[in-house]
Amino acid sequence: MVKTAVEIAAAVRAKELDPVEVTREALSRIAAADGVVGAFRRVRAEEALAEAAAVAERADLVDLPLAGVPVAVKDVAPVEGEYASWGSRAGSSTVSTEDGEVARRLRAAGAVIVGLTRVPELCIWPSSDDPDGTARNPRNPSYAAGGSSGGSAAAVAAGLVPIAHGTDGLGSIRLPSAMCGIVGLKPGKGVVRVPGENGWFGLSTHGPMTTTVADAAVLMSVLAEQPGLADLADPAPSRIALSTQVPLTRAPLPRAFSRAVAQAGDLFRAAGHTVAPGTPRYNAGAIGGLLARWVAGPAEQAAEFDLAALQPRTRTHVRLGRLMAKRVRESTRERWLERAEEFFSDHDVLVTPVIATLPLKARKWHESRWIANVLPSVRVAGFAGLWNLAGYPAMSVPVGVHPSGIPACVQLVAAPGGEALLLGLAAQLEAANPWPRTTLS
Repeated sequence: MVKTAVEIAAAVRAKELDPVEVTREALSRIAAADGVVGAFRRVRAEEALAEAAAVAERADLVDLPLAGVPVAVKDVAPVEGEYASWGSRAGSSTVSTEDGEVARRLRAAGAVIVGLTRVPELCIWPSSDDPDGTARNPRNPSYAAGGSSGGSAAAVAAGLVPIAHGTDGLGSIRLPSAMCGIVGLKPGKGVVRVPGENGWFGLSTHGPMTTTVADAAVLMSVLAEQPGLADLADPAPSRIALSTQVPLTRAPLPRAFSRAVAQAGDLFRAAGHTVAPGTPRYNAGAIGGLLARWVAGPAEQAAEFDLAALQPRTRTHVRLGRLMAKRVRESTRERWLERAEEFFSDHDVLVTPVIATLPLKARKWHESRWIANVLPSVRVAGFAGLWNLAGYPAMSVPVGVHPSGIPACVQLVAAPGGEALLLGLAAQLEAANPWPRTTLS
């Protein structure tokens, strides 16, 4: 079994583990399995070994929260000596001359960046495939690992690395985390501050993807530059609402996903929390506002790409986004925020499923037409995006399993500032109901 990030860092700080050997083992796992898993767009073998050797010599080794921990970075973050492709051949391949803010924080904490993970073009879709490969779900490789942080989810669930970085604009951390059965946290708006970034009109943020809650807490503390988030604590008795109603459509759910919500409720009740049914007042305007941002955000970003060289589905998405840009209004967010605040005045946490259907099948979705991608994407992601629009923290936590082998995970949502609460509650679920960390024996 792959050691957790917390275990690796503690052993490296105590000089019981050599960061170079830890990195070499991770690279060996990647070499053995990634031909099937398809998690990485680029593996930084030589560079990572050199970084690991430098970590071992650092004077501040004993203070590094991620000392010697191999980490995968989503292929959207600038890393010195690499280029961020955003899953596309239509952008620039000029390498960065310096680390971006995320890579800088990871390295400052002692992490070793072993590679860049596969994403769908411009991070639009919940399946991470491109002409060079498909990120497959380690729990059942006939399914996709999800998106847009699908490569990161696959790398962690397959045990290739203990932790990974992701971004979440409409569920892009939580969806693949749920599909692959790992922990994924989307922090609230402004918690991970990166100067100059305002992805998808402020919907997108960086967050951790891990196999344990303790690892998520440490990585979250590093990304947010808030060391206190690493300290897990039992939360005070909380008012927890359970809901399995798919926003707006009220579509039927797979039974395993409904059962996971009920099971989480039983576990929280046993831990001393007040648990009852409760559903926010979802509204069509908020859904419309999300869809407008989903097309207009990538269209804005595509100005830096060669439109003719984009995948056909992406070109259609971008053209529609340019038409819809004027429909992105702050008022749609404000009206939904009023309803979210209303709900959380009576509840501390909302528990829902993370995904509303089984994941997409693993195939070359980038070769299909736009509408063939849109319909399954919208169906699977119904629970996630509204909390990006509100700017509230939300988290995916494994609970059960669907007969297909796909995990049944729950989404925990809290009001702004609730990251520590979500982590504490997730740790209670983990202690009461441990999940298989990776697919490695």
